[in-house]
Amino acid sequence: MDSYPAVEAHGLIGDLQTAALVAMDGTLDWFCAPRFDSPSLFGGLLDRHKGGHFQVSPEGVEYVSKQLYLPGTAILITRFLSADGVGELVDFMPVAGDEATDRHRLVRMLRMVRGTMRFRVDCQPRFNYGRDPHELDRYPEGHVFRSPSLSLAVSTVRYPERPPDEQEMRPTGEGGLRAIATLREGEAGAVVMETGVSLDRPRFYTPGEVQQLLEQTRDFWRRWLARSRYIGRWREMVERSAITLKLLTYAPTGALIAAPTVGLPEQIGGQRNWDYRYTWIRDASITVHALLCLGFTDEAWRYMDWLNDRVQEVKDRQASLQIMYRVDGSPDLSEETLDHLEGYRGSAPVRVGNGAANQLQMDIYGEALNALHEADSHGLQIYRHGWLSTVRMMDWLCEHWDRPEDGIWETRGGRQDFTYGRVMSWVALDRAVRLAHRRGLPADTDRWACTRNQIYEQIMTRGFHPGRRAFVQHYATDVLDAALLAMPSVGIIAPTDPMWQSTLRAMDAELVSDSLVYRYDPAASPDGLPGQESTFTMCTFWYVRALAESGRLDDATLTLEKMLTYSSPLGLYSEEIAPTGEQTGNFPQAFSHLSLIGTAVDLDRLLDARA
Repeated sequence: MDSYPAVEAHGLIGDLQTAALVAMDGTLDWFCAPRFDSPSLFGGLLDRHKGGHFQVSPEGVEYVSKQLYLPGTAILITRFLSADGVGELVDFMPVAGDEATDRHRLVRMLRMVRGTMRFRVDCQPRFNYGRDPHELDRYPEGHVFRSPSLSLAVSTVRYPERPPDEQEMRPTGEGGLRAIATLREGEAGAVVMETGVSLDRPRFYTPGEVQQLLEQTRDFWRRWLARSRYIGRWREMVERSAITLKLLTYAPTGALIAAPTVGLPEQIGGQRNWDYRYTWIRDASITVHALLCLGFTDEAWRYMDWLNDRVQEVKDRQASLQIMYRVDGSPDLSEETLDHLEGYRGSAPVRVGNGAANQLQMDIYGEALNALHEADSHGLQIYRHGWLSTVRMMDWLCEHWDRPEDGIWETRGGRQDFTYGRVMSWVALDRAVRLAHRRGLPADTDRWACTRNQIYEQIMTRGFHPGRRAFVQHYATDVLDAALLAMPSVGIIAPTDPMWQSTLRAMDAELVSDSLVYRYDPAASPDGLPGQESTFTMCTFWYVRALAESGRLDDATLTLEKMLTYSSPLGLYSEEIAPTGEQTGNFPQAFSHLSLIGTAVDLDRLLDARA
């Protein structure tokens, strides 16, 4: 198990339709194509032997590796430092565009900065999570791996100053390609991979063409980032988070996936291993808020188009939303287990698809309507068909809000009357009433307002536990829930209200460890799964915001600064952070970076107001 790199020891690259992870030792060990939610070609992150990998690293020498991004871009540089020299591996994916395609390119450039080093290049793809066989064909321009569903072309870029035999990749007995090359100061090499369903043969690339691809990719990212209007205290982390979110966006539809990976465990050796390569309705509100805060109106508009399409589909599903969808909007997320893979560091089972898609989670209506309301306030108005579907959905909510559900954390231990679900049902009806009045849109707003008020009274009487002097996870327990940190920010309670202040103090004492925050205690509130979990990154950022809103600005600032020390060396966050500081869960996590952006923007505003 020691052969698995740490989750945080990876960089993310992508082309806005799919993405890849590159470990700090130069191994590309996760890449799916042609989409984020497609089967993997390189899946060594889930099984070092059967998953497949593409390694480029020094051979026969002790070295230290470090990673950085070319400033203002998604171009990843892995540096190898040894007594013999310094080499750099530059990984990037040219942007694929807004039209869905099965053709995706990934470029790996190796250059020698100082001295001389010997490098091992080892390309071992394994198609369809390692389940499909493949054939390898050789051409003058390179090689093509062919599987039943997808092909992968590998072209070696020929540099005139190097002998041709030192640039050749040769077949191995494992069905892959391998090369050993010695580079001296100033020398370089490159490999271009291209996926496709019907690739005839590899394309020949010159060094000049590869350099041009690099410059075009660099210019795209820098032009895009220049649109950000954030100039606050945490600019470097906010901008890296923004680029990460852009990398997790499927350009043809504007959908934002939760993470590019599947099966990375919340606890090493545990069973809480899920597939996050999909788009959650829950992300809607926080996504729109983050994008609009930074000035990325076009991205917010594209995401709202995707969300409006899902809202308009509710007439075919009894006016209720599914909690998550594929990037193209399709609802089929059937869950299956890949028993042939051992899982990251032995953390089986590896699941693809997500059975939680069919859960009942009432909070998603609040997130959806909050997003529609905020988008409308920035000029992104809802269209007639979208509003008619919203009306049907709110009428459905008026009839069904008071029922047990599965909750925001997708527990599998039975339905409960979750307080957070009630809070967000209140948000849904509140925002719908406001939107209808602001735009003069037709709706039974009297009914909506009456139901909203009923929900409010129930939350305040049944969601608040007198013995704990705190709002609790659900009505049948006294367990705390970090999801309720959002209560002041959504407006259901004033941050200075004594009921909220006592709740926050209870969370301080029970859920907070240093700057890190647990979602809840699974031992006290069984969720149907064995094992424990780590602290939840998003909840820490919510905690910072709750502290700031409650007037504890110094505590909020210190907590945020501490939290930033838990990021990966590249400024990336997974879903959770273990007590050791190790990142766990799928990586990088959109929710974590969305929350970082929103929290930084809000804390900046409050600090500026105090000054």
